[in-house]
Amino acid sequence: MISYVCVMNKIKSIIAASIEVKTKLLANEVLINQAETVANLIVAAFKDGNRLYLCGNGGSAADAQHLAAEFTGRFYTDREPLPAEALHVNTSFLTAVANDYSYDQVYERAIKAHGRKGDILIGLSTSGNSKNIVLAQAEAARRGMIVISFTGATGGKMKDCCDFLFNIPSTDTPRIQECHIMLGHIICQLVEEKLFS
Repeated sequence: MISYVCVMNKIKSIIAASIEVKTKLLANEVLINQAETVANLIVAAFKDGNRLYLCGNGGSAADAQHLAAEFTGRFYTDREPLPAEALHVNTSFLTAVANDYSYDQVYERAIKAHGRKGDILIGLSTSGNSKNIVLAQAEAARRGMIVISFTGATGGKMKDCCDFLFNIPSTDTPRIQECHIMLGHIICQLVEEKLFS
């Protein structure tokens, strides 16, 4: 049986690891400045009548859906909804494309159906190597969309097919995802303030 002290030390070490990654992120001026740049681009896209799309797999799909909801619902401010959508929420589309074509193509086909020049695509993947996101980003780039990657430290394959890369300085999946949602919240707050303050 694991002792109470061992469990408490384990919990504290996990919290400390999360703080350590966030401290590294806090010291990264490139990523900090890029968050404002991306927020400004999203503001400009919304003002021009364009849309924001997000995609991910597993926990990253949940993060994509979470962030889309912050834009379409509200963050801090009671305001008009903003046009953001997580590309996996139509399960009939997702399962049909995965079955009839390939799971690799689910997001690419969604971008072919909905993506327009000036829209923005955010792909979230801790490894940066999710093939369905890489294909979607390539299609988005062909359509003149702005492409943003949220990844782990290396950036994976997604670093080569995006305009902006948020590569969290970690290789630990939970710590990366914690920073993805934090950055997403920061960008959402900045967008909301710039549009509605």
